[in-house]
Amino acid sequence: MVALLLLASGLPGLLFAPVFGVGSLLLPLVTVLLVCFAVTEVSLRVAALRPWRPVLMLVSGLLALGELEFGPGLPDAAMLRGLLDGVTRSWQLTLQSTWPARADAELFLFVPLAVLFAAVLAVESARVPAVALLPGLAVAALSQAYVTLSGPVATAAGLAYVVVAGTLLALTRRRESRLVLLVPTVVLAVAVSAGVTALDQGARPSLALEHDAAPVPPLRVDNPLDQVADRLTRPGEPVFRHTGTAGTDRWRIAVLTDFDGVSWRENGGYLRFGATLGTATRHARITVPPGGGPWLPSQPLLATVTGADPLVDPATGTLLLPGRRGPVEYELGWREPAVAPETLLDAGIEAAAVTGGVGQVPPGVAELARTATGGLRPSFRAALVLERYLAEHYRRATGPVLPTGSGWAQLNNFLFTTRAGTSEQFAAAYAALARLTGIPARVAVGFRSPQGGPGPVTVHNGDSFAWPEVAVAGVGWVPLDPAGGASRGTATTAGALARATDQARDALPPTQRLHDPDVRPDGPIAPEPPNPDTSWIATLLAWLGIGAVSVLVCAVVAIPGRRAVRTARRRRRTGPAAVVAAWMEARDVLRAHDIVVSRGATARELARGLPSTVDKSVVEGLEWLARLVDIALWSPYGADDRTAAQAWSAVRAIRKGLTKVSFPARLRAAFDLGSLREPGLVAE
Repeated sequence: MVALLLLASGLPGLLFAPVFGVGSLLLPLVTVLLVCFAVTEVSLRVAALRPWRPVLMLVSGLLALGELEFGPGLPDAAMLRGLLDGVTRSWQLTLQSTWPARADAELFLFVPLAVLFAAVLAVESARVPAVALLPGLAVAALSQAYVTLSGPVATAAGLAYVVVAGTLLALTRRRESRLVLLVPTVVLAVAVSAGVTALDQGARPSLALEHDAAPVPPLRVDNPLDQVADRLTRPGEPVFRHTGTAGTDRWRIAVLTDFDGVSWRENGGYLRFGATLGTATRHARITVPPGGGPWLPSQPLLATVTGADPLVDPATGTLLLPGRRGPVEYELGWREPAVAPETLLDAGIEAAAVTGGVGQVPPGVAELARTATGGLRPSFRAALVLERYLAEHYRRATGPVLPTGSGWAQLNNFLFTTRAGTSEQFAAAYAALARLTGIPARVAVGFRSPQGGPGPVTVHNGDSFAWPEVAVAGVGWVPLDPAGGASRGTATTAGALARATDQARDALPPTQRLHDPDVRPDGPIAPEPPNPDTSWIATLLAWLGIGAVSVLVCAVVAIPGRRAVRTARRRRRTGPAAVVAAWMEARDVLRAHDIVVSRGATARELARGLPSTVDKSVVEGLEWLARLVDIALWSPYGADDRTAAQAWSAVRAIRKGLTKVSFPARLRAAFDLGSLREPGLVAE
């Protein structure tokens, strides 16, 4: 029973697998459970240790976890501090990380600690098994607050736990009632899990914990957008080096979404980078020399980072390494978005994309925005028209002194007076004008990827530039280039998205022939409704399947339930009728085990005719019951309550003897439908 209690406490810990991965959790959880089992077994054999059992389990479990996670050796301050952080901080650090999180003790240690506490409480509450299961359920509830399981995984997890819990509860009851308790519990667990799986819509419960942004220390550096002009005045200074980047035309270091009319700022919630953000299809090794800001070169659809432990904004792929002083070398993995070039031009915008405001707009800017987009409604076609307008009507500034600033004061001067600026003004003006026309846009800052061979490629300050990005339905954020700062996609340098964008630019009609695409302005064309000739078939089959499962579940539950009701009704009888009812109960139990009960046979005749394979205790129980039936029917004194109690004790003895048969035979007897029929020996 102790092993089942520990298993019921440890299994919920595996529900944290979506957060940490099974491999990270398995060894610590098994270690905790084995230590608790060993301490419990030793305490059972050494009476002097029994009062100290919970303390010994707790201390031994903590020491085992400390040795496993912090290295072998005597407990020291570092180990104690790490265990204390596991109780007080690790659960919070996990919320500040992307999932699956890294297999670091400082993150996942709270899971085996929770299982350890649950195991101690479960063992100490073993006298009441239903109460002993509560600590494990508390661990399961904690896991679901982090990430909720659904679908087949939830079904399998629920079934596994119910089997363990049901077996535990069954072993603590009388042997004759174990199967009656266990089998319906398992069947109901399957039915409920299947129902939850079928109806689950992926919604997080109201008590689910949300990710917390990792604390970022104050950054005593300039805004990356403000650095563009300064970098261009020192074009030969190297910034970083990369290898293995075929198909990459730009690198980002920051994405700015908030605009108050004076400056652009980040609004990302940085998290600790976990094990992965997805599957990488492209890889590059990047080396950043000492100095520079805390931002690391990155890609939008980031998947993996190895060799460094940065913070990440999952929505933009921005990497931040606060406090960086020395060189950093890391490997970056990312993936390309799936996009169909032939449909990109007519794609709609992603209206649900979150962007900031535009501040106090100067006079004439809104009219300029409508003119620059050709009066088109918000769409990717309108976004390309705006890009073409800025590229044709404005020029890039050159010379030793370059304009700086991206607030409305500088943008107003750029749009209506000088008409010349760096990529900083082009990108900021584009994002502001796009937002005024209903196109979600933001500003990205980074570097163009210079042409290079298979060896390392060095990126310099002269490659610095900023660009706008617009949210396109079904694609995501698409980078544009109104200033012409990036390499306009060649087959060797541009990725799939850049090439698709180039094709859309080439297919863009002249200004005099512009028209709105045949799509909704806030998303792609709605999918066609299902074929009414076939959809009803799927619905009918689904309902038939649900009905069949419901009938099966009801049938399986109804048989033991009907027997329980009949037994309870019989036990309410008194006097001679109670003894007769006990004989009828024994008769039905024998019939359920395929023992032939002849019509009119007495209990004594049946005892003499039992097969030799039946346990001797069954024969003795029937003979005892036969004597009590004779007293109830033929004795002049009749049967009292004591006689009735003895009759039902004989029935329990018969049941106990029949439980010694094989498990398949007991299972078949538990759900034998024929045992519900009344042969009419004695009227009830």
